[in-house]
Amino acid sequence: MSNSALWAEIERAFARRGDQSYGEGVSQRAHALQCAALAEQRGAPPAEIVAALLHDIGHLIHDLPETIADDGIDTEHESLGAAWLSQWFGPDVSEPVLLHVAAKRYLCATEAGYFDELSAASVLSLRLQGGPMNEVAAVEFAARAGAAAAIRLRQLDDEGKDPAIATPPLEHFRPLVEALARR
Repeated sequence: MSNSALWAEIERAFARRGDQSYGEGVSQRAHALQCAALAEQRGAPPAEIVAALLHDIGHLIHDLPETIADDGIDTEHESLGAAWLSQWFGPDVSEPVLLHVAAKRYLCATEAGYFDELSAASVLSLRLQGGPMNEVAAVEFAARAGAAAAIRLRQLDDEGKDPAIATPPLEHFRPLVEALARR
């Protein structure tokens, strides 16, 4: 698949489900664009900007109902998204996506006050995702390659939920996505 065909797949995913609620007062599209724009503004490496943009692609490509978390089911969107992304990108993009849920669980276990700052939707998903890590799991997570990038992605994920943040359009990120994608 060419890089332009990959971009068309990404556009289709956002067209299909990007305007659905994220459960945070913003749409899936707005959340993705905010995360990527924040990463870009902070001078993140290109792979981390693309990971920020596409970290929730698993939500956009599955066929489950929008209210699945309310039904008590974890979509495991991070695994689905990382598997999808790994077809076109290296681990510098797919690994933070795979680990961004674990990073939330890690931060809840290790950073004082982190849990208290989570939104109601994040608390619900945290419960479905296994809750805060225990001490052994936290040590193992911190030792993983890619853990630091996943934590940075998680922090962007937490911030990218503001209905008042203006962002560039999806197309703004196309050159970066196509430059990083494997041909």
